[in-house]
Amino acid sequence: MNKVLVFGITDIPGGIESVIMNYYRNIDRTKIQFDFLCNTEKVAYEDEILILGGKIYRITARSKDYKKYKADMEIFFKEHSKEYNAIWINICSLANIDYLKYAKKYNIKYRIIHCHNSQNMDSFLRGILHRWNRIFIKKYATDFWSCSDDANNWFYSKNIINSDKYLLVKNAIDLDKYKFNEEIRNQYRKLLKIENNLVIGHIGRFHFQKNHEFLINVFNEIQKRNTNSKLLLIGIGEDIEKIKDKVNKLKLEDKVLFLYSRDDVECLLSAMDIFVFPSLFEGLPVAILEAQANGLPIIASKGGVPSKAKMVENFEFISLQDKAEYWAEKIIEYSKTNNSRENIKYLRNKGFDILEETKKIEKYFNRE
Repeated sequence: MNKVLVFGITDIPGGIESVIMNYYRNIDRTKIQFDFLCNTEKVAYEDEILILGGKIYRITARSKDYKKYKADMEIFFKEHSKEYNAIWINICSLANIDYLKYAKKYNIKYRIIHCHNSQNMDSFLRGILHRWNRIFIKKYATDFWSCSDDANNWFYSKNIINSDKYLLVKNAIDLDKYKFNEEIRNQYRKLLKIENNLVIGHIGRFHFQKNHEFLINVFNEIQKRNTNSKLLLIGIGEDIEKIKDKVNKLKLEDKVLFLYSRDDVECLLSAMDIFVFPSLFEGLPVAILEAQANGLPIIASKGGVPSKAKMVENFEFISLQDKAEYWAEKIIEYSKTNNSRENIKYLRNKGFDILEETKKIEKYFNRE
């Protein structure tokens, strides 16, 4: 059996975590097993990881105690590196490539760096570190993966992208899991007391990248035009209290439902009427793929969400330069345009079936 050391799981079940777990659930675990190196005390999907046979190793985060972090890294790789055929590093920025450096130092044969974003979502300093490390990444990694062609330029040079070491790995999902279900729709709308409402949905970590403040402004304008509307916000994150304060100031607390982290996203998607995603920038968001598989009409930010994220017809882009009033009018109008909810075949044809994509990456983990 080939063992793979995976980095990228944090304490928040966000997009990267979803991608990793989608592949972990579907790999042939009689031939490949994942273990996880994490720098948070709490680990998203921890119970499931352990059930699937993975081990979780915790080290100190660099930002908390640099000296302890370096000691933990040295000890871990010295003791465990010989167990792994590959390391798979899933990150949004190259600000810290120490995991690659230690993997090379301790002779992990295949060192895979996987890009999951298209712009800097951190501090100015981390942006500088990213650009610096981008120059040297080829020295430490053996394989260069990306979630989308829009994201790859943020991480890699043209020489890398055009080499046989580069691979586009799609954020594939279990398409059938997200298929629209009328019975579940009725059940959940009753449960959430939104039976007779226009229901706008959004899934995303509460972080400036996802642009929740603008989304609340848009929903405030929707309320002025249709008081019989509700906004479902699924996710957690550092900005959630700030967004709650904004909702309260606008007196929308009875109209906005904070649903936090959920393991029934497919059911909540069926309960929605339209999905709105006004991100400032993205790689290829998993939430967008899940919403498309469900068949929801979607409105997303032009330029923020890559154009290649659109796989189906009932998907529109609007510029963030347009005012909240315009977004509100388009959302209300577009929520009435498509009722078929039959999109899975299109995503399968585009290569977003997790079963097929898993076969593609298994051969990289199975190399000798």
